[in-house]
Amino acid sequence: MSTIAALVGEGFEDVEYTEPAAAFRKAGHTVVTVGLRAGHEIKGKHATPLEIQRAVSNAGVDEFDALFIPGGYSPDHLRVDPRAVEFVRQYVESGKLVFAICHAPQLLINARVLKGRRIAGWPSLAVDIENAGAEYIDAEVVEDGNIVSSRKPEDIPTFVAASLRRLG
Repeated sequence: MSTIAALVGEGFEDVEYTEPAAAFRKAGHTVVTVGLRAGHEIKGKHATPLEIQRAVSNAGVDEFDALFIPGGYSPDHLRVDPRAVEFVRQYVESGKLVFAICHAPQLLINARVLKGRRIAGWPSLAVDIENAGAEYIDAEVVEDGNIVSSRKPEDIPTFVAASLRRLG
C-alpha cells in the first residue's frame, strides 16, 4: 500500500482533510501529516485538531508515494514558506501523484508547476490558475498527468474515488 504525505497548515478545510484521509486509511494506505513544525498541533477552519508528524524541511519526496493537499486557508499559509513551496515543486516534477482540492492550487501556483496543465480549484482561483499558465476547468475532478484536482467540499466523493483509483 502507499504512503501519502498530507501537506497541511493552520486553517485547513476540515472535511477536505478528514474525509479523504479517512478514505485513504480505510483503503489500507498510510497518511503522514507534513507541515511547518513536527509535533505542532494545528486546527482546521472549524477547529478540528491535527498534529503535524513531519516537518516539511525534513521530508523528502522519495519517502512518499503521493502528495495530498487539502484546501481552506492552509495552502495560502504554506505558500509563503519556501520549504513548503520547494517540496511541492519537487513532488510535482518527480511525476508522483498529487491530489489537490479547493485552494490547493495556490501552492502549485507558487511552485510554478502549472504551465500547460488543466486543473480544477476553488472558483475564485480561476484567474490565478490561468495567469500561472494553466487551463482552469470547472469540474468535480480533473486528472492531468500526475495531478488529480477538485473544486470544493461537495466534490470530495468524486475526488476520493479518482485518487484511490490512481493509487491502484
